[in-house]
Amino acid sequence: MINSLQAQLLKAGLVDEKKIKQAQRAKKKAAKNAPEKVHDTAAAVEKARAEKAERDRQLNLQRQEEAARKEREAQARQIIEQAVLDRSSGETAYQFVVKNKIKKIHVTDEQFDRLSRGKLAIVRLSGKFQVIPLDAAEKVMERAPHWPVIIARVEAEQPDEDDPYAAYKIPDDLMW
Repeated sequence: MINSLQAQLLKAGLVDEKKIKQAQRAKKKAAKNAPEKVHDTAAAVEKARAEKAERDRQLNLQRQEEAARKEREAQARQIIEQAVLDRSSGETAYQFVVKNKIKKIHVTDEQFDRLSRGKLAIVRLSGKFQVIPLDAAEKVMERAPHWPVIIARVEAEQPDEDDPYAAYKIPDDLMW
């Protein structure tokens, strides 16, 4: 059985009948070996299916982690909103460092004292700094460790042995 291309080539004198028959035999031989090719194709399909399942599993895991992170951040935001202390009547400026910049908020005298002793903390919520109790700040740090929480660290300094003013302590909250 000669197809139209083979007939045209034969008519043009580019091939003879012997070559056409060789091509047909090669084609039949390739058709007999085709089941191996189908088997290879099935293996490739199975491999592609397994790779897609792995990709889908990784994407699903990423989505779950993102949802868990958002949930923890929402919990931290709720803790801050519930624990925020009112500083509307505050006239005393409290200065602290955030990302190598000095920031200032106005707090009451009692809040200033507690902030300087490390009993209160400062957090940022929606672009504004809020003052919250230390226990709420610890809960926020557990849930959202990447959020900035500023707590004054009180460190006991060891006086030098030959310091003539060692007996005279300078209060931390001294206003100059």
